[in-house]
Amino acid sequence: MLPFVSARSFLVLLGCTTALCGAAHAQDATAGTTTAETETSRSSFGHSDNQHGTTVTETSRTGEDDIVVNAHLERARDALQSSTGATTYRFSRQDIETNPGGDNAPLTSVLLQAPGVAQDSYGQIHIRGDHNEVQFRLDGVALPEGMSVFGQALMTRFAHSMSLTTGALPSEYGFLQAGVIDINTKNGYSDPGGSISIYGGARDYFFPSLQYGGHKGKWDWFATADYVHNRVGIENTTPSFNAIHDLTNQYHFLGHARYTADENTRISLTAGVSNAEYQLPNNPGQQRQFANPSYLGNSLSQNQYGTGDSGSLSEHQKEITDFGMLSLQKDMGRLSFQTSAVLRYSSLRYSPDPLGDLVYNGIAQRAARSVFSTGTQTDATWQAAKNHTVRFGYQIYVERNTSKSDSTVYTQTGEDDDGNAVYSGDTANIHEGSGRTGWMYGLYAQDEWRPIKNLTINYGLRFDGVDEYTHSKQVSPRINIVYKPWHGGTFHAGYSRYFTPPPFELVTGTALYKYTGTSAQPANYKNSTVKAERDHYFDAGFSQTILPGWHASFDAYVKLAKNMIDEGQFGSPVILSVFNYRRGQVHGYEFSTDYTRGPFSVYGNFSWSRAIGKDVVSGEWNFDPDDLSYIKKHWVHLDHDQRWTASAGTSYTAFYKTGHPLRLSATMVYGSGLRADGATPNGASVPQYATFNLSLVQSFKDLFHVPFLKQTQLRLDVTNLFDKTYLLRDGSGIGVGAPQYGLRRTILTGIDQRF
Repeated sequence: MLPFVSARSFLVLLGCTTALCGAAHAQDATAGTTTAETETSRSSFGHSDNQHGTTVTETSRTGEDDIVVNAHLERARDALQSSTGATTYRFSRQDIETNPGGDNAPLTSVLLQAPGVAQDSYGQIHIRGDHNEVQFRLDGVALPEGMSVFGQALMTRFAHSMSLTTGALPSEYGFLQAGVIDINTKNGYSDPGGSISIYGGARDYFFPSLQYGGHKGKWDWFATADYVHNRVGIENTTPSFNAIHDLTNQYHFLGHARYTADENTRISLTAGVSNAEYQLPNNPGQQRQFANPSYLGNSLSQNQYGTGDSGSLSEHQKEITDFGMLSLQKDMGRLSFQTSAVLRYSSLRYSPDPLGDLVYNGIAQRAARSVFSTGTQTDATWQAAKNHTVRFGYQIYVERNTSKSDSTVYTQTGEDDDGNAVYSGDTANIHEGSGRTGWMYGLYAQDEWRPIKNLTINYGLRFDGVDEYTHSKQVSPRINIVYKPWHGGTFHAGYSRYFTPPPFELVTGTALYKYTGTSAQPANYKNSTVKAERDHYFDAGFSQTILPGWHASFDAYVKLAKNMIDEGQFGSPVILSVFNYRRGQVHGYEFSTDYTRGPFSVYGNFSWSRAIGKDVVSGEWNFDPDDLSYIKKHWVHLDHDQRWTASAGTSYTAFYKTGHPLRLSATMVYGSGLRADGATPNGASVPQYATFNLSLVQSFKDLFHVPFLKQTQLRLDVTNLFDKTYLLRDGSGIGVGAPQYGLRRTILTGIDQRF
């Protein structure tokens, strides 16, 4: 029999199993309780991971049986995902709410508070020197990659808690392995009731949202929806306070329903929709590269196409993502598993300025790409013996990628005396269309072995394959060791062999010959097929509880890569293209510390990283021949390489034992600067920067004295408190398009009413 817990005890238990505990839980079939294997992990917001998932036995109360069953199934699901030996940073619900902006802030703003996470333009992040090898999971189920460039299809409001796992990952994590972001979605037990909020302020920022969750009988459910309207959709291309032509409209929805058939069986369905439209900011004063008098001086063409002034262009991009997950979870004592069916559709459409793109880039291309992915994932845990926990499973995805473009280009009539191309006033239209169906798969098995009390060894094998634009496979051994030499101290070391297929949605079969003799003629015609990346990854670290509430950790890593995958923007459509370096190296170290006592918490971390590559061996036509020749013989920094990255934060809650707590919190992000061109490709970096954010949140219990209205929350958030003008990109570097500046000081306010 499972012990019963009160609702209050359940909240403590749920917080341990889903947000705060840095433990890989193994189910004890005979006792009905959990044991905790401590990992090298902690919450970056200062919450201890050294808690134990032990239930508290109390007399059952009416209506609480379903809560106990749900907690039991949550623990069983957590036990399916071992991160033993890896480095895990956990963000509880309190951590998310403490971050300036709370649920209204982008998901990346929370992740930037973890060590080794660097900020980039278009809302992108880089984890430990990798470009975009970030895997998102919802309740343990991996979400296939999509086409999103400018924003996140997943919003912070969806998450009850989440974790970032990086380092030498166990065998169950495949395909995208720089970092695994696992989001525990809100549900009817952890987030009952509803709330409606309105948030907004500077730059036409308007952000209403609604959420509701509940449970009845064997069912529980949760749904949330929001709408975003503002003029900061994409980073400003100039240092001005407001960008030109930067309006965005977005809406998001997430629904989650679960049916608990019995204390060991649960079926869940999760579905989400994201639809976002962006204006691309303009950069005034640019030099026309392909200006043609017959276009610029003709009043009829100006009325039809515009003047071609770079400050008045009208470019747009639309990004759509829809996904669904159906999961069956079953606990059979010594054996438990979760099997899921997953599908995701995403598309991206770029609409050019018909004249502006032509005169500045030599091509005005209307482009559309989409990818439809469907697959299945199964993870199982078998308690084979007292000291052996065996985990095994698979992932299989079938994907369909389509790409269409219609391009307007100038035709070439000859060359001038200096050998430069001369173009006529005539244009040509070029149509391209391609599609391909492929699949990728992965199988794994691993054993978590505890030979002695304070030592855990997790070893296993993984087999991955891909049959898409490239066809390859690999067997990958992995091993991690965790040792606790004394109380509060944990040492870990690991080795993982990685296999990373190229992102299917970013690869197309471009017909280069169609552009011969036009203003879009490539610099060279070499276009080798993108290859899968193969890595040797080494990681070691140590964590220590110095005093109650005070923790510190250090971690170091090395990655040696063959066919290292990188991405860049090489054309006027803001669609990333993928290519390989024949060799790659990434190494670095991270330090992190946090302290929590009562209503006060503080944390800080910094990291050093170096990411370099040599010899471009695919997608060569995107590069200048001189750059290709140099990179073939010399190591170069990757465009997203940032030497130093740091973040810090603090929060204090006044009146925290009353019904009207007042919380003040602040965060800081520092970057030494991403790469830019210098004497060599990516040979320089943009200037360093540090930004500070501030948040003030006042909560009231029963403010309006209305029975069905509960807590009311007022908030004030300031982004970039000191109005620092800083560059994320200066427009130069391998695969970098336009310059992007960080957001200037922005003041936003909001009200949230719970019911």
